[in-house]
Amino acid sequence: MPTLTKPVIEFKKGNLSKSKLLELYHQLIYPRVIEEKMLVLLRQGKISKWFSGIGQEAIAVGCTAALEEDEVIFPMHRNLGVFTTRKVPFERLFAQWQGKDAGFTKGRDRSFHFGTMDYNIVGMISHLGAQLSLADGVGLSHLLKKEKKVTLAFTGEGGTSEGEFHEALNVAAVWDLPVIFVVENNGYGLSTPVSQQFRAEHIADKGIGYGMESHIIDGNNILEVYTKIKKIAADLRKKPRPVLIEMKTFRMRGHEEASGTKYVPKKLMAEWAKKDPIKNYEQFLYEQGFLTEEEATSIKKEMKKGIEAALPAIFDLPAPESTVEAETKDIYAEWNQKVVKPKRKKKSEKRFIDAISDALRQSMQKHDNMVLMGQDIADYGGVFKITDGFLKEFGAVRVRNTPICESAIVGAGLGLSLKGCKAMIEMQFSDFATCGFNQIVNNLAKVHYRWGQAADVVIRMPCGGSVGAGPFHSQTNEAWFTHTPGLKVVYPSNPADAKGLLLAALEDPNPVLFFEHKALYRSLTDNIPDDYYTVKIGEAALAAEGTQLSIITYGLGVHWAKAAIEKLNISADVLDLRSLMPIDYDAIAKTVKKTGKVMLLHEDNLFGGIGGELSAHISEHLFEHLDAPIVRVASLDTPIPFAKSLEKVFLANDRLDERLEFLINY
Repeated sequence: MPTLTKPVIEFKKGNLSKSKLLELYHQLIYPRVIEEKMLVLLRQGKISKWFSGIGQEAIAVGCTAALEEDEVIFPMHRNLGVFTTRKVPFERLFAQWQGKDAGFTKGRDRSFHFGTMDYNIVGMISHLGAQLSLADGVGLSHLLKKEKKVTLAFTGEGGTSEGEFHEALNVAAVWDLPVIFVVENNGYGLSTPVSQQFRAEHIADKGIGYGMESHIIDGNNILEVYTKIKKIAADLRKKPRPVLIEMKTFRMRGHEEASGTKYVPKKLMAEWAKKDPIKNYEQFLYEQGFLTEEEATSIKKEMKKGIEAALPAIFDLPAPESTVEAETKDIYAEWNQKVVKPKRKKKSEKRFIDAISDALRQSMQKHDNMVLMGQDIADYGGVFKITDGFLKEFGAVRVRNTPICESAIVGAGLGLSLKGCKAMIEMQFSDFATCGFNQIVNNLAKVHYRWGQAADVVIRMPCGGSVGAGPFHSQTNEAWFTHTPGLKVVYPSNPADAKGLLLAALEDPNPVLFFEHKALYRSLTDNIPDDYYTVKIGEAALAAEGTQLSIITYGLGVHWAKAAIEKLNISADVLDLRSLMPIDYDAIAKTVKKTGKVMLLHEDNLFGGIGGELSAHISEHLFEHLDAPIVRVASLDTPIPFAKSLEKVFLANDRLDERLEFLINY
């Protein structure tokens, strides 16, 4: 960096005291000193990768210093200043970067891909923009609890091209959430300049489209960042709403060190070098008589000394070791479900859809920190009328119509969970979960394994065919999610289980995808308890008992199976799995050993369906008990068609009788 004799940045100290100005100086230079050492270690091959924030420190430090310590911040990978300003110990940070147990992720994730609610910091995942929706959830929790708090989330100029940016800002604006969205515009997304990212002159201009207040701030001016963010945050605590901030800055090093900066014009680099936030602030403090060059040198020397002293102990730590048991145990937050029995014996005739509604209502009564979110679920009561009347009973803060933005709402659900709330999200149809796929499989599913944070979110998934709704409203896509460790997948077949399993899912602090077959909503009635009760997640049940063969199935398949064995006069076990993840392997083993003949039946497509996994498990672990080949019956490997005549051919039930006769006669 060039030596400055006079700052080129105009600093206005306002009412800030000398002690505050010097405190900001210490906070500003500490991440720079750490980074300079990390770059040395990188060249020595002692760390594997580094994303440099040199030249951008004033943004992270100023924003963090401006907030209250219990307000949540969502940093990116160039925001070391967030962690240092929140006084996260350097030893733990370096252990994290080294992949050691003493870090925050037990070696399971890298750099700043972690959170620590002890310091109210939630880091990023590699999918840009995903953390913005989590900030919405935290902001919503403040409204729910009537807390006068804000939250702040960072993204880069490249991240503003992501759909998640639009969704998160739109939701925050519609719901008046107290969120400060900070865009660090450093000129390049890796090597792509802003001119190839968007046509707006300023990112702040995008706020107009959301009806959102926005500001442009000199991101290299620590005093401007600190004072303006502090003022905005104070105003948002009084009048909750979102604000978009564009921080103008520059990335003085590569996207990561291996990338280099050859694509950046040398003249541009030289211009921004003169605007270095630390050199300029030092010169300002010298001019004010608050700091001397000797004092600045001494402060840095002491910081370097502390860093050097901490390094050997972290280097000497062994690489993390684990066991299969420990790794799998950490996939889910610990929860020992205690099955709740109904207090009274009274029962009523309930349709499947009424059982779902009952469970939601009783959960809302039990958990005053629970929020329901989904398209059209408030005044309209949802497209299936499951939440009809909920708005009047529980109020608009807890029963929320959402814009059409599945990803942001799933992210907001996780954000609520960060603050100890529960979230239920209704996908209008399970098919639409594709629009929230990243948040489901990369945030919800992995967050506990990565850094020990529970994701207390249930996503209801109205699914399935037999209703002539075509390829975008009829899929039963559970296999996509059983493949993803960290999710629980529940799929009831009857009203009693639908109520009890949903109540259990809403108690569970882990993410649960709850599949509800639309064809059963109004066609199936049962006499079920009126009271609150739960059914064990991960425990299968026999829907029919027999001796000739076993049909292992779930959802609508249970009813297909029972009808078929009655029609063909077959004595069969029909094992209703109920939970697909975790799965009841003991119940599977018991029925296989009993009958020796197995059919795996599901409505999902044959290839890649859960039946393939169960077939492999049975072949590997129960082969000696089999008296016939395992038979799989599933829907065709095509999209599900609209016309009823075509849908009939598509569905597994069309081939069920034939395959049962093959198996019984083998």
